[in-house]
Amino acid sequence: MTLELDYQRATEADHIPDAAACAKILQAALDGVRQQDAGAVEDEPEITLRIVGEDEGRNLNLTYRGRDQATNVLSFPFDAPDHVDSHLLGDLVVCAPVVEAEAAEQDKPVDAHWAHMLIHGALHLLGYDHITDKDAQIMERLERDILARLGCPDPYAGDQ
Repeated sequence: MTLELDYQRATEADHIPDAAACAKILQAALDGVRQQDAGAVEDEPEITLRIVGEDEGRNLNLTYRGRDQATNVLSFPFDAPDHVDSHLLGDLVVCAPVVEAEAAEQDKPVDAHWAHMLIHGALHLLGYDHITDKDAQIMERLERDILARLGCPDPYAGDQ
């Protein structure tokens, strides 16, 4: 039940967690979902994590979401055809400069914000979203629970 992580660092930005830290955070996200729904996560899940700079983040966001700006995290779930045996949940792309800037703007510890973005992205890979208020409440509650287990503060505490 251990995550296999393909960690790709494509930026020289500061304050980036290493592969081991990212794997720990993503494993906590998968374990948190497993506690809610035992069948929701593959037995040997795989995630590709690519950490990028602003240019690549902006280009990907423009290409896949039509928005000409870098964003914090993009999730690309992988839905394997029936004839393909794969444990790949999908790809996460995190734009390091955006995560760092958001942490500063929101007066949050940068490590905790990284954890939040990785968990948020992993939940998207597993089918969670925040389009409706009800779905947002479910996803945010799960994020809070997982982050608390990692010793991170509630990222939504100031939004009340």
